[in-house]
Amino acid sequence: PTGSLLYPYGPHQGDETNPKHDDGTSEAITLSVPFTFYSKTYKTAFVNNNGVISFNEPVRQYTPDPFPLADGSPFVAPYWADVDNVLGGDIFYRQTTDAALLEGISRDITQYFPKNPFTATWALVATWDHVAYYGSTSEKGNTFQAVLTTDSKMFYIILNYWDIQWTTGAASDGDAETGLGGTPAHVG
Repeated sequence: PTGSLLYPYGPHQGDETNPKHDDGTSEAITLSVPFTFYSKTYKTAFVNNNGVISFNEPVRQYTPDPFPLADGSPFVAPYWADVDNVLGGDIFYRQTTDAALLEGISRDITQYFPKNPFTATWALVATWDHVAYYGSTSEKGNTFQAVLTTDSKMFYIILNYWDIQWTTGAASDGDAETGLGGTPAHVG
């Protein structure tokens, strides 16, 4: 969307598109720059349809559990809920070293952490574009984005939200018409 808080995304930006599959996931993404998350370094990530970026293994679970997770699975949850991109929406991702994009990311991070000058050298941008919820009988869609970025010393995750219209899929006790109620989405 124009004027959006989101960084540019979509096939015209060189993004890959996830398969249309309920509880689906991207292929394993071999990170061109290893990403350190809670003191562990990962070389493989998955962009999961249900609003999660996971390391090492995909996550197909659609009803969110409270954090911290009992099994300690390492992942970022921009909006963990029962997305069904068969019913609507697309999930995009790309690794990038595009100078203009990295400059914007660096500027945004430095704005919030002015004492830690940061110059991004790599980013993984994942965007959930107007995605529907499982069991939906409405046209509601959520649009949000996660960015993993680094200068190879510092590691940041940016979560951007454009339009959030639902919280819960029908299999998580959400209302099919409103997408609300039940066990709502988790973020973190």
